[in-house]
Amino acid sequence: MTSTVSAPAAITTSPARGLVCRACGAEYPLAAQHACYECFGPLEVAYDEAALARVTRAQIEAGPQNIWRYAALLPAGQDPATRVTLDPGLTPLVSAPQLAAELGITAQLWIKDDSQNPTHSFKDRVVSVALTAAKELGFTRFSCASTGNLANSVAAHAARAGVPSIVFIPSDLEQGKVVTTAVYGGELVAIEGSYDDVNRLCSELVETDEFEDTAFVNVNVRPFYAEGSKTLGYEVAEQLGWRIPAQVVIPMASGELLTKVDKAFSELVEIGLAEAPEGGWTVFGAQSQGCNPIAVALHNDTDVITPVKPTGIAKSLNIGDPAAGPYAIEAVRRTGGWMDYANDEEIRAGIKLLARTTGVFAETAGGTTVAVLQKLVESGRLDPSKETVVYNTGEGLKTLDAIAAEAGPTHRIKPSLRGAREAGLLG
Repeated sequence: MTSTVSAPAAITTSPARGLVCRACGAEYPLAAQHACYECFGPLEVAYDEAALARVTRAQIEAGPQNIWRYAALLPAGQDPATRVTLDPGLTPLVSAPQLAAELGITAQLWIKDDSQNPTHSFKDRVVSVALTAAKELGFTRFSCASTGNLANSVAAHAARAGVPSIVFIPSDLEQGKVVTTAVYGGELVAIEGSYDDVNRLCSELVETDEFEDTAFVNVNVRPFYAEGSKTLGYEVAEQLGWRIPAQVVIPMASGELLTKVDKAFSELVEIGLAEAPEGGWTVFGAQSQGCNPIAVALHNDTDVITPVKPTGIAKSLNIGDPAAGPYAIEAVRRTGGWMDYANDEEIRAGIKLLARTTGVFAETAGGTTVAVLQKLVESGRLDPSKETVVYNTGEGLKTLDAIAAEAGPTHRIKPSLRGAREAGLLG
């Protein structure tokens, strides 16, 4: 359900009316705050339900061809002049009949391909919303802790806006993601440790005087950042003719993307913009076996997330202490879904299967999601007779090392007809 509070909004044109603690319900004004002062629980944006109810399909459809068509449902960016953005969104919803046939899915199967965003991942959505809010709140430098895609996006947004940036990454990140961050010219700090070490340092830096004017998109402005993920839910519903799909399969790192897609569906149904499927929708989560604390907790029938030290090739999903894990579990349980995980070999196979059947080249997170989709079908957890949307959140060119040894020329010949014939190319 959409939360409401009575606190005055600092961003006056926004439908958001404050922040609310997801744990204890304490209420706060809109500000650069991510944790509850009462219980240290995470905060999320709360909205004026009357303002949301005034939004119409026609208003959205008349909007720009990007996430800002949903500005009336977001906490910041209602005035185009205030936006810090690369204008992401309206990425393809790809029909996948060949993939469906191979997996034994008889209903319509779709791939929501967010690799088509400006920096080739869904992170452009969350960064656009977070940095727009950060600008409205007076921050003059942009930052983040990142497993790669977020660093790409923050650096690119800062470059477009002419604002300095400083982003922090684990030192063992894929080279493709290092290059596609460094090229934008901001400061790039590699930390000798895991993502969780990076995130811990950023949480300490944000409290220092030297970083008081710095917006860390996934720390001090995290509530706004998280809301950007809702646009992945809004878009799918609109692209399906304003209806919610029966089943969705979503990759999980912190678990926040899954919770916000579910929240987006709930909001659209509550305010009458979209129709829910008969019996409601079902949410499924996908993790890598090298970093699967949320899925393991669900399998063990507990709400307690035990942190892990991440391993494996799906580095964009390697958050060993996922902040939104309990809320992802709640969403999956409430909707009757499930979570599973895939090992490195299965992830590589998932990348190749998706590419071969749909023409979509996913990074390791996408391979994880497809591999888990296959497991969900085989285990009977996912209904093959119901319409399903699978989320691909990033571009395969960023994680070439993961698949390079298994993808290459099928033939190597001399430049002659004889060479072609000997290779069997002429029958």
